[in-house]
Amino acid sequence: MLLVIGGSYNVCIPTYSFDLIYLFNCQKVSNATIIQTPNGTLIEQDQMFLNTVTAQALSGLFVCAALLITCHQIYTHLRSYTVPNEQRYIIRILLIVPIYAFDSWLSLLFISNDQYYVYFDSVRDCYEAFVIYNFLSLSFEYLGGESAIMSEIRGKPIQSSWMYGTCCLSGMSYSIGFLRFCKQATLQFCVVKPIMAVITIVLQAFGKYHDGDFNVNGGYLYITIIYNLSVSLALYALFLFFFATSDLLRPYEPVLKFLTIKSVIFLSFWQGMVLAILERCDVIPNALKIDGHGVGAGTVAAGWQNFIICIEMFFAAIALRYAFTCTVYQEKKNNVQVTSPQNGGVSTRKTRWGKNSWEYCGHSTSEYIYLLTQSYISIHTVEVKFKCLA
Repeated sequence: MLLVIGGSYNVCIPTYSFDLIYLFNCQKVSNATIIQTPNGTLIEQDQMFLNTVTAQALSGLFVCAALLITCHQIYTHLRSYTVPNEQRYIIRILLIVPIYAFDSWLSLLFISNDQYYVYFDSVRDCYEAFVIYNFLSLSFEYLGGESAIMSEIRGKPIQSSWMYGTCCLSGMSYSIGFLRFCKQATLQFCVVKPIMAVITIVLQAFGKYHDGDFNVNGGYLYITIIYNLSVSLALYALFLFFFATSDLLRPYEPVLKFLTIKSVIFLSFWQGMVLAILERCDVIPNALKIDGHGVGAGTVAAGWQNFIICIEMFFAAIALRYAFTCTVYQEKKNNVQVTSPQNGGVSTRKTRWGKNSWEYCGHSTSEYIYLLTQSYISIHTVEVKFKCLA
């Protein structure tokens, strides 16, 4: 076995004496990064790309840009909070960008400790489940709920399509059972994901979980299988729901919303799995030590996953900005106006009609009634203009 120091072959070390020399070398260079090549050669480096200042600064720059874009979008929704039943789901969905981006950046910063990134990623996994729930709830809210959807699609034949996986449903028609299957099959992911995240933390604490370790005695293999089944079922159910309600959802431009959410959540999962397989196949080098700290299998693949996610979240923030635009809610805010006389004249002020609160030209309901009863204004000069919010 060869020990390579500083990029040059210094000594040929017999296998039986390797452990002693390796331990001596690790003590001598405490901040070393040890990379194992496919042929078993150990290469000692000062740093690898993922733990360099360049990688951390580059990823941090994209994270900051993503945070600024998303926070501004959330702010605009809060400024035009005219349809709370929809916008509360939208804001929760938008929060996936800062949570994903900042979480991945922290994981990258602590890559030399192979335990920290697992805990950070578990938080990210739990929020994924929450986003899927909110996305499905938003779709139901757009269409008026389960009853309204069924009144539109009940009894219609299911068209056969290989793209949406409805080939086996040919000859069947839409029913309440079909809609509830789509709902339950999607929401099972919201239950499985947090449970698997907790199990991952427990296995990590006992040293039984390492990313990319497909050993049958470890937990990664079984968690990956369960994740794949859950993700595939949820994605299939969402495809069926979109296929059944695409005409009803067309006014809400669902395609970009659907593709963006699915890319962020589902494709990122498979991206991480592919990177783990690449490390297992020695395409991505396996690190034994990073900055002098021993790391487990899959750490480098997880580091690349976090680095790529930091970059991807910038583009996801831009896509979500167009997918969940605030323009329609700003227009609704501008269209709702109240005309009221002030100082002997008539003036018009813009306001927002809440579900349980009414504002009349800046006055509360009790104040306005008081003004009416005291004859400060004539009821005949009050003109309330209503415009349809639909």
